Amino acid sequence: MRQFALSTALLGLAGTAFAAGSGDHSHGDMPAGQPGAAAEVTRTIEIRMIETAGGMGYEPGALEVEAGETVRLAVTNAGALEHELVLGTEASNRAHMAEMAEMPDMEHDDPNALRLDPGESGEIVWTFTDEGTFQFACLIPGHMEAGMHGPVTVN
Repeated sequence: MRQFALSTALLGLAGTAFAAGSGDHSHGDMPAGQPGAAAEVTRTIEIRMIETAGGMGYEPGALEVEAGETVRLAVTNAGALEHELVLGTEASNRAHMAEMAEMPDMEHDDPNALRLDPGESGEIVWTFTDEGTFQFACLIPGHMEAGMHGPVTVN
């Protein structure tokens, strides 16, 4: 009973960061902006997740948006492997990638992240509130190192 009470207390402290036993993972603060409303989308940017003879990547390999703009990122996994797209800073993505290496079954439950099986499509609706250079990347172990990342310039 004491162990159950301790486990319950620790889960309570963790909040929604981890769903018990599932490997789900959620973050509070979102770099580069916030989830957007579909009704406020000003344009759709199509992104393909790809694998090449030289590595992995996205098409296009870089994004440019305006501060305050709400975009729909329409993402298709055109590769043969599972991939993801996570919006963040380069530092936050690298830190998160290190966490994922330690917990390979981690699944994201974040509005700034999308994981797709081969042939799947999905979308992220995002309002870029802050000017600067951010990053979109695949944090599955080995994928960022294989070239699966790109800059997001917010003017």
